[in-house]
Amino acid sequence: MTITFKVGDIVARKSYDLDTMFKIETIEENGVILKAIFFRFKATAPLDDLELVSKDDFRQAEKEEEQHVKKALPPMSNDIRNLEKEGDFFISGRILHVDGDDDYLERSAKLYKYADIYATTIFVKEPLMPERVPELVKQLRPNIVVITGHDAIEKQELAHTLDGYRSSKFFVNTVNELRKLEPSLDYLIIVAGACQSHFEALIGSGANFASSPNRINIHALDPAIVAASIALTPYEDEFDLKEALEKTVTKIEGIGGLQTKGTLRYGLKS
Repeated sequence: MTITFKVGDIVARKSYDLDTMFKIETIEENGVILKAIFFRFKATAPLDDLELVSKDDFRQAEKEEEQHVKKALPPMSNDIRNLEKEGDFFISGRILHVDGDDDYLERSAKLYKYADIYATTIFVKEPLMPERVPELVKQLRPNIVVITGHDAIEKQELAHTLDGYRSSKFFVNTVNELRKLEPSLDYLIIVAGACQSHFEALIGSGANFASSPNRINIHALDPAIVAASIALTPYEDEFDLKEALEKTVTKIEGIGGLQTKGTLRYGLKS
């Protein structure tokens, strides 16, 4: 039986043993353009390589992602809520999450809401980030900035330079502009990059955390997991690099970083 595919269908590629779920973005004469649902990358495929993903399998994959987030980022505990009733209170670090993909942005926003974190999420296409993000930082004054979206190595022979990447140059330029506003890695914490991004260039330009040390495709929520972990680490504590990066889906192969202090602050009130 011939299957008719349509835009929005959830599919997987038979040639890759159905290892990744995609949403069909565009159907063209010679094939389709796909966007991975749980990882930050796009792909193309011929129609005869596609297989529909069942609703049950998709729901199970979403459930597994939700369980991973809950394990990685427990929400503010009842103990903290009880302390607030007694006059003590806690304020998480403020996050500005700027994303070049609105679907991944929405998923990240749900993560911040679950973790009870102050976060503003804004969609901006990658080429516009160097101009737009510094203005947003001036307006919102966040402690933590996430700059992510889509990236890829497009020219393998130029992978040692920014010219070989789809969006790394935009992320690097954005980090450079932010460091003009705030040079200190403690006062403005930056998480930058997406799939296969030029890790060394991003760290060199002033990011605290960046993808991708091994030039792999990162999970859609990996940047948000790192940012949320920093936001929930007490100010007097040093952020545990190894522990936090192990909480991401792609771990140290996907995201690396530098020593960084937490941004959760304790307060008193009458």
